[in-house]
Amino acid sequence: MHQWYLSYNGQQMGPLDHAAAVAQAAANPGGHCWRQGFAEWIPISACAELRAESAPGGMPVPVPPPVAATGGQRSDVIDYKIFGEDMQFVEIELDPGESAVAEAGSMMYKDSVVNMETVFGDGAASSGGGFMDKLVGAGKRLVTGESLFTTVFSHAGGSGKAKVAFAAPYPGTIVPMTLSNYGGTIIAQKDSFLCAARGVQIGLFFQKKVMTALFGGEGFIMQKLTGDGLVFVHAGGTIVERELRPGERLDVDTGCVVAMTSTVNFDIKPVGGVKSMLFGGEGVFLATLTGPGKVWIQSLPFSRLAGRMMSAAYQQGGSKGEGSVLGGLGGILSGDRGF
Repeated sequence: MHQWYLSYNGQQMGPLDHAAAVAQAAANPGGHCWRQGFAEWIPISACAELRAESAPGGMPVPVPPPVAATGGQRSDVIDYKIFGEDMQFVEIELDPGESAVAEAGSMMYKDSVVNMETVFGDGAASSGGGFMDKLVGAGKRLVTGESLFTTVFSHAGGSGKAKVAFAAPYPGTIVPMTLSNYGGTIIAQKDSFLCAARGVQIGLFFQKKVMTALFGGEGFIMQKLTGDGLVFVHAGGTIVERELRPGERLDVDTGCVVAMTSTVNFDIKPVGGVKSMLFGGEGVFLATLTGPGKVWIQSLPFSRLAGRMMSAAYQQGGSKGEGSVLGGLGGILSGDRGF
C-alpha cells in the first residue's frame, strides 16, 4: 500500500497509511494529497482513492465537474522533472507524437529528434482552424505583453522517448499545475506562463470592475489557461499556496499574485490612510482575494526585483543605493566601487 501525505494551508501530515489517509480525508476534505506516483499535489476532493472508502454516513465529497475538451481534443499527457532550487528548469519527456508548447526563447536544450515549429498564438489549434483564428490567438497574447509567437516542440521519432527542457527567466520557482484538477481553468499573472502540454489554451482574463482594472497593478490583464493538461507557471522567489474557504479573504500586494482558480474573486482596496499610502512603501492599493478556491503567491515579483536593481544602480553624480549618504565616496568605502 502507498504512504500518503496530506496538506492543509501549508501544514503537512504524513506519512499515513491508506486507512488513516481515508479517515483524515473524510474528516477534512478541504486540503491536498500526494503519494508516490502522483505528478503533483491534488485536491483531496479530486482523489478517487481517498473518496472510495469514505466513512459511512458522512457527507459526500463533491467531485469537480469533468473538463470539456475543446474540439474533441485533449491535451497531451507528458512526464516531467524539475531541477534546481533558485534557478530552476523543467525537463519534459515526450513520447512519439506528443508535443509541448512554450514561450519563445525559453528553451534550454532538446534531443535531436524533437522538432521545433514557431506558430501564431498558443499552438492549441496549430493543426486546424483558419489564419484569422490563429491571428486572433496571437493578438490575445500581444495584449498581455507576450510575444506574438509560441514554439511547439514535437517528438518526431518513431520510437523511444525524447526530452526538451525549458528554463525560468529569473530566480524563482516553477509550479506544475494539472488544469483538470482545478476545474479546467487557472487565472495567472500575464508573464508567468512558461510551458505546457499541447492542447492547453492561453487566453485573456480582463478584470470586470473598473477600479480593479485601473489600479490592480499586475492583475489588470491576466492570462486565462484552459484545458485538461499540465501547465508550468513561473513565480519569483518562493511560492506560497493557500486554499481559501468560502468567504475567506486574503489581502496581498498586487504584484505578488501569481495565479488563482477561477472561483476566487479578485478585487482591490486602499491600503489605509494617507500616511500609509504615501510612506508605507506598499503602494496605494492591495489586492483582495476572496474564496472559495486556491491562490498562488510569490515572494519576489519581477517588478520589485527590477525596482531594487534600478535603485541600486549608480547614476550620474553618485549612488542611489540605500544608506549611501556620501554618494560615490560611500560606494568606495562600502566596497561597491573601486578607484
